Amino acid sequence: MPCTVVVGGFFGDSGKGKVISYLALKDRPEVAARAGVGPNAGHTVVWEGRTYKMRMLPSAFVSPETRLLLGPGVLVDPELTLREIALTGVGQRVGIDYQCAVIEPAHRAQDAGSEHLAKVIGTTGTGCGPANVDRVMRVGRLCRDVPELQGMLTDVPLEINRALDLGKNILVEGTQGTFLSLYHGTYPFCTSKDVTASAACADVGVGPRRVDEVIAVFKSYVSRVGQGPLEDELSPDEAERRGWAEIATVTGRRRRAAPFNFELAKRAVMLNSATSLAITKLDAIDKRCAGVRRFEDLTDEAKSFVRLVQDELRRPVTLLGTGPSAEEMIDLRQSSAAW
Repeated sequence: MPCTVVVGGFFGDSGKGKVISYLALKDRPEVAARAGVGPNAGHTVVWEGRTYKMRMLPSAFVSPETRLLLGPGVLVDPELTLREIALTGVGQRVGIDYQCAVIEPAHRAQDAGSEHLAKVIGTTGTGCGPANVDRVMRVGRLCRDVPELQGMLTDVPLEINRALDLGKNILVEGTQGTFLSLYHGTYPFCTSKDVTASAACADVGVGPRRVDEVIAVFKSYVSRVGQGPLEDELSPDEAERRGWAEIATVTGRRRRAAPFNFELAKRAVMLNSATSLAITKLDAIDKRCAGVRRFEDLTDEAKSFVRLVQDELRRPVTLLGTGPSAEEMIDLRQSSAAW
């Protein structure tokens, strides 16, 4: 599909980095654009034996031909962005929109020092909320004012729409998850802007009629970091016993865990106009599925779970993650089998 948007279905931590990196390697998109909030979202990419914890650059950096863009709706931490460019060696392929707002050291200090944000809400301390406040007040700096970024600045919406005009393959990478949206999430325990597919399109300058597919990514169970409601939450000991105990990419905090929530998933499908679904960490609910690359080789229990998700959400499940690396994926997009 020429334009695909990838978004998180629950509270983030769903494996979007894995899905994006797989799609980048498999489909070789000409352009991948990061949408979302900013460096408060960490996407983990495991590729060629290395683990990358990306917070600014698109997870599609693994595809050597792909142009990597940060849309004007994304908050940019210049120092972190330059570190990720050095880590991945993709500087010649990176484009940052002139209109991206800048996260300043003062924003990080305000975030970490706020009793309300740090203790009550449980934010990441990356400065995103205060930076978005300054943008709303129209007093924040933009990337066009940052000398270190001058060689990478571009008009991201123009680049993307010109590529679409030529029929090129575009991948838009959302951040966080549907229920961390400022408008649709568990307010006030949420992030500082909307993070649904509609917002991702606005972040990079893509009109709604130009989108061909929206992939909603769900982990095989639910997890969230920080404060806020989590229905059917497991005790830390039970999460550990099930192998669902995780550490957050950005904060290093322990993620809380709960079983897959079908009602939340249905609402996420509705809010994002999802056309298909990806399920990651299938190996976490059935260890016998670790590394499996074909649907027919999954256990009967895993197949039943996938079918149940598809039946309940009324959308095709097209991607199944069976391990941490980008290559550990079952791709059902071209499958006509009545599985």
